[in-house]
Amino acid sequence: MEIRELQAYASFFMSIFLVVILYWYIIYLYRSEKKGDKDYEKLGNIALDDEIDSRPINTSSVTPSEKKEKDK
Repeated sequence: MEIRELQAYASFFMSIFLVVILYWYIIYLYRSEKKGDKDYEKLGNIALDDEIDSRPINTSSVTPSEKKEKDK
């Protein structure tokens, strides 16, 4: 087996691996949006609505570190 064959096999399996990871990530995003964990459409509008007087996306005043302390 020459180096060219090894490179061909490696690139084929790496491509398959990356496709699987991509589909897993798409499914993860879809499920988390369906559960209501995050609204990615709102987060995607951050770049479009970037004015000084625009409303914040997250209106809660509790930071993630404060939330962890409350949950303890």
